[in-house]
Amino acid sequence: MTEGQVRRHALAYAGLVALKALLPALIAVTSLRALAAFYGERWGEPFAMLAATAAVLCLAIPRPRESESRLRTALSPLAVGIVVRWLAVVATLLALAYLTKYSTYFARRVVLTWAFVTPWIIIAATVVVDELIRRILNHPANARAAVFAGWTAASRALADRILSARNPGLRIAGFFDDRDPVRLGPQAPTPHLGNLEDLVEFVKRRRIDVIFVALPVPHVRRVVAMVDRLRDTTASIYYIPDLYVFDLLHARSGEVHGVPVIAMCESPMRGERAVVKRLTDVALTTVVLSMVLPVMLLIALAIRLTSRGPIVFRQRRYGLDGEEIVVYKFRTMTVTENGPQVVQARPNDPRVTPVGRVLRRYSLDELPQLINVLQGRMSLVGPRPHAVAHNEEYRRLIAGYMRRHKVLPGITGLAQVNGCRGATERVEDMQARVDYDLDYLRRWTPMLDLQILWKTVAAVLRQQNAY
Repeated sequence: MTEGQVRRHALAYAGLVALKALLPALIAVTSLRALAAFYGERWGEPFAMLAATAAVLCLAIPRPRESESRLRTALSPLAVGIVVRWLAVVATLLALAYLTKYSTYFARRVVLTWAFVTPWIIIAATVVVDELIRRILNHPANARAAVFAGWTAASRALADRILSARNPGLRIAGFFDDRDPVRLGPQAPTPHLGNLEDLVEFVKRRRIDVIFVALPVPHVRRVVAMVDRLRDTTASIYYIPDLYVFDLLHARSGEVHGVPVIAMCESPMRGERAVVKRLTDVALTTVVLSMVLPVMLLIALAIRLTSRGPIVFRQRRYGLDGEEIVVYKFRTMTVTENGPQVVQARPNDPRVTPVGRVLRRYSLDELPQLINVLQGRMSLVGPRPHAVAHNEEYRRLIAGYMRRHKVLPGITGLAQVNGCRGATERVEDMQARVDYDLDYLRRWTPMLDLQILWKTVAAVLRQQNAY
């Protein structure tokens, strides 16, 4: 949003941005052709169709929208984003191959090697292109000078993020505030340039490009007067509302029918982010299901032979936006409670069957929920869904409890990998879960999902709070 014009090397910059958008498709095609030649396979119509389809998918599957001010500086988010999108491409190709029976035309070693090495080539090439783009944006002629009017929690947070991210194209000159610097407390390393009355003259004299106004809401008249005086400059002006006084859930700005609004409570899974989340769920779930299906069949047989009752237990729970869904689990108890009162399992619970005790210890009873994920009722990672009876109980006791339903419920979640598993005997126990769930909504990224999945495996092996 704060990007300016690229004054130096503009043509090279435009070419690199276009190249970055085309990189996945170009590398997918060239790596497939190179591997076919390496293994001595003839490049015929089947390989050409595979390459073309992969190229189209690489261009069609959306990637997180990037601007110059958010150009990645960390390798991990970049790598995860590329790998996730490549998994979506491979999953789609596998589905097409299964439907068309086209897989017999390809040498398995070529396709497997191609599926494994291509994302790493894309990552390496993207890092190189990103660095070239960053160097152009960081050229002194392209950097935009910025100042802050008002030193608040909001402006300090923005300054910290810009400085820690080495924000390309944006250089912080300092801040203006009427208070003495000693009274301002901990600060980001930006100089205090004077009082607010000095701002306009400084902007004119130093040719400041961007001004972030961060005065509290009670000072709105002062903000209006300041903006009016700044009309005589060419500086871009942004107002940073002091939203830190609210308990926000994924706050972001936007517009409704042309009227600017700030979303103070919104789901992070909207638009392109929702597509990335869904494609990741489908791709990973398909892979996991293909691996654990024999295990699930053995579990079903063991349940059928050792106790009476259904193999799969269906329970009503709350899903996205608080709508009621049916969640599947392998039955582990002699009862199937699904009414207005549901008693949580406890250590040495007599209702748990011998087979069920093993299943619960290793969380194998949750495996049928992979079907829920494919149905779109659940996600691999998200707030764990509770029985409807428990939801109705705790929504009255915990403020903001239902906000955890702004996203799809998950098989595992941030609360579970931080030890919040098992029975919630006290309200404080459920409060801890809700706090982690809301923190997940605020911090969600594909990288966080992969970290939670990895930690879930470790938690299951440790068998914490599982009974």
